[in-house]
Amino acid sequence: MKKALVVDDSKAIRQIERKYLEELGFEVLEAENGKEALEVLKEHPDISLILLDWHMPVMNGYEFLKTLRANPQYQEIKVMMVTTENQQKSVIDAIMAGANEYLMKPFDKEMLETKIRYLFEGF
Repeated sequence: MKKALVVDDSKAIRQIERKYLEELGFEVLEAENGKEALEVLKEHPDISLILLDWHMPVMNGYEFLKTLRANPQYQEIKVMMVTTENQQKSVIDAIMAGANEYLMKPFDKEMLETKIRYLFEGF
């Protein structure tokens, strides 16, 4: 079973993303910010997907993404930004920093599933 990590400071959003991911067959872990997400990764290095919000306290999604991609151990993890941040520059910055996909909030299960299937061709 693939493991996913949902990183968002909104408990409601984490619950929605957890539900969708579990329906798709993922085991789901959660973190409220980038710093907490790094701790979860240390304990669960077999995570294959991260759904990452941009705007969070302590360590935002962009800072987390740069830190994640600087570590060779985490190069294979698929990262999807899931955020309200819709400025074209931000999308480009996230992709350049190592995000594999970008999904705008609000979204539905079908939109998320389509992006995940794209990331894990043949999923």
